[in-house]
Amino acid sequence: MVSTERRSADVLTPRRLRSQNVVIGVDGGGTKTHAVILDTGDRVLGEGTSGPSNPLRVGITNAAAAVRQAIDKACEAAQVRRSDIVAVEVGLAGARRMELRARVREALSNIGFHDIDVVGDAEIALYGASDGAPGVVVIAGTGSICCGINASGKRVYAGGWGPVAGDEGGGAWIARRALRAIAHASDGRGPRTSLTTAACAHFHVSAPDDLSTAIYAPTITNERIAGFAKQVIEAAQAKDQVALAIIAEGGRELGLAAVAVIRNLKMQSEHFQVAYVGGVFDAAGELVLVPMREQVKKIAPQAYLAPSRIAPAVGAARMARARSNRIALAG
Repeated sequence: MVSTERRSADVLTPRRLRSQNVVIGVDGGGTKTHAVILDTGDRVLGEGTSGPSNPLRVGITNAAAAVRQAIDKACEAAQVRRSDIVAVEVGLAGARRMELRARVREALSNIGFHDIDVVGDAEIALYGASDGAPGVVVIAGTGSICCGINASGKRVYAGGWGPVAGDEGGGAWIARRALRAIAHASDGRGPRTSLTTAACAHFHVSAPDDLSTAIYAPTITNERIAGFAKQVIEAAQAKDQVALAIIAEGGRELGLAAVAVIRNLKMQSEHFQVAYVGGVFDAAGELVLVPMREQVKKIAPQAYLAPSRIAPAVGAARMARARSNRIALAG
């Protein structure tokens, strides 16, 4: 998650709060949900966090509950009343389909806000990265997705297919690649790796042979699997060759997702930012960025990689403000 404190604006204490007509932005992912309240000057008044809200992973009801909880915590931190909120923008991982967005919006209909919209997490991240200008954003958290927009306003996606069919370069994908490498090493089908010891510790088993019992337990979740990605990245930073290869492959896959978006938007000859957001980038840094950059530069030499300018939740709040302003002008 991108820090709101180093990206956007001042964080105001409740005692300094004198503003109404505030907006809320929500960034919901496979691990946590982050809500931010902005005043009319785009200053952060309060923030709140809760559990996962990817509706494909936790269901519509649980996703809506996590969003409500994060919003309630942000309102409490900012000491604002719900009547002060003029617009809410919710960006959720897994919410690419319009039908799914509508169902989440309906589940949130009793929250007490008149103007609330639900979009995908890539859309709020892209807005936060480019402030509406042409560009591309790559998200790599629990899962992964890429989104871009060109000068004509055309928006294109790549990835976001979930842990079964995709999410290459995301935390769950990294962890599963590592577990496969551990299985190969344990059988003698692949090189030895320090990941074996790390996995036993993470999943609380005493021997590699017991890992299958742990990772296929009924209580295991995609998020619990994804949590092992941290140890994989640490092993790569310690020069474990198997871990290094996994992280490099993840970076290449994220780069290929960006390449697909750039080609579909016909932006190969343009100068634009490829922003990156998510815990994988925060943890792995250049280990994942170098191979990703190599793929992008092959087809778009003027593109440049840089972290998102503001946190996705702040981008969502700014989207809410822009939508509210458009409605006011139209009225």
